[in-house]
Amino acid sequence: MRIGLVSDLHCNLNGLDDALALIGSVDEVWCAGDACNQYRFSNEVADRLREIGARYILGNHEDLLLAPSGERAQNNPSVDQDLLTWTRERPHFVEAEDNGTRVLMFHSTPWAPYEEYIYPHSNELQKLGELDVDVAIYGHTHMQLAKEVGGTLIVNPGSAGLGQDPRNGKLLSCAVVDTDARAVRFHDYAMRRA
Repeated sequence: MRIGLVSDLHCNLNGLDDALALIGSVDEVWCAGDACNQYRFSNEVADRLREIGARYILGNHEDLLLAPSGERAQNNPSVDQDLLTWTRERPHFVEAEDNGTRVLMFHSTPWAPYEEYIYPHSNELQKLGELDVDVAIYGHTHMQLAKEVGGTLIVNPGSAGLGQDPRNGKLLSCAVVDTDARAVRFHDYAMRRA
């Protein structure tokens, strides 16, 4: 299965659209959370994810927006309530299996969904390698990663909305993972202004 990966969009519709163009033809598109930005909700980003049938999980920014503290933002007249409800119904994890390959997507870690940052140099990568899956996909750090650990291919596409990875010049990024070939291709691109 070829999966187009985006994460940490932070309300950046141009970043998402550019990522989708770079990803091209894939079997599915997955979003590893943080499509919104703190208490800011983007009708356009949520609508695009829904329109393309993306598998989209909640990140720490969705949890913040959807918490009681986000009530004022939720009730903003500009927020499409149908799209907000659709977002609220997204899971915290996605598990899939294709041709015997087990894939798990989460935002930060499966054991502490929003409390930890696992960077490419983190010792915690070993824990991800102990998961009972073939491919583990996550976001949260805005930093690209493709690494085999303990028989698990660990992938972070970076951020398609707010580039912060100094290793790629803080460009936006997305990825395509081929679960059959266990291969990952990253796409780096500049942020486009509205």
